[in-house]
Formats: sequence, C-alpha cells, structure tokens
Amino acid sequence: MVAKNNHSEAAPQAKQKHADELQRDLNPNHMAGQNIGGGPSTLDPSVKLASDIMELTRQLQDFTSDELREIPVLPEGARLLQDAVYVDLADPERRAFRATAPMLARPGQYLVPTSDTPHMY
Repeated sequence: MVAKNNHSEAAPQAKQKHADELQRDLNPNHMAGQNIGGGPSTLDPSVKLASDIMELTRQLQDFTSDELREIPVLPEGARLLQDAVYVDLADPERRAFRATAPMLARPGQYLVPTSDTPHMY
C-alpha cells in the first residue's frame, strides 16, 4: 500500500485573507516572522560566507580558510527566524541570542545562524 502525500494545499497562514486591492494596506508584511520552510541558507545567493568578508577574515585569524567557508553570514535586511539562535560576529563578546519575529539583520552586523554553522565553531 502506497501512502498518498498531497502537499499541493497551502499552509493556513500562507493563504491571503484580504482582497488583492486591500492586502497591501491591511497586511503589508504577510508571512513576516513565520517559520515555514527554511530561512536564509548558504544555498541562498544573498548569504555570504565569512571567508568573503575581509573584516571577518582579519578578526577570525584563528580560523582556516576552509573553516571560514563554512560560516554563513546573513545579508543586511534579512529577516531572522523566530526563536532561532544567532551570533553577531561584530559584537566583541559574540554572545548567542534568540531572535524574535520582527528582527532583521541591521547594517554593521555579521549575523551567523548557529543552526547552519558547524557546532565546533
């Protein structure tokens, strides 16, 4: 017996609740903060690697080039996933923090999602 797997129906929160002409005014950030699917990953071309950022290669001199290529850095303006853990490499103390839904990567931050980074780093 083969299980039937029907994923063609959208998740309830993905459905548009307002008419097209009202959607932008009534719900301008539809789906903002929803953790459906993956967030920015190293497959996303807008995500840079620590090895691509000159300032980080200078700061992280204890890391090899190969290790720096395994550390994704979110682009400015990227929406953080709610309850995901990040480290800002621009912060001298590099403390991990848990994101809330409205958080975005701000200018001057080098946010690294811990879920996409090898644990040993």
